[in-house]
Amino acid sequence: MGYNNKIENKRITAYKMANHDSSKKRIRQTAARRLRNRYYAKTVRNAVRALRKMTDKAQAEARYREVTAMLDRLASKNTISKNKAANLKSKLAKHIAKLAA
Repeated sequence: MGYNNKIENKRITAYKMANHDSSKKRIRQTAARRLRNRYYAKTVRNAVRALRKMTDKAQAEARYREVTAMLDRLASKNTISKNKAANLKSKLAKHIAKLAA
């Protein structure tokens, strides 16, 4: 990345910026989106990890519905790719199918 960024309270100030107001706005928007995308991607990774650790089938099935909704939402907004979401959902469904009732 060509900018030296500093994060302060979820706001990023870029030290080397273009002179146009529109360029400055684009940098601010990109930084805000990046932070938001990182947060949601990390949240869904933790949810997937927690679901994989579950051993009770009933609880896992209930949690699977929530996690798939999160994955679909992120895939629709291109935070993660549609294929990655589909692959994760498939692997989680297989994991739940293996669990003993």
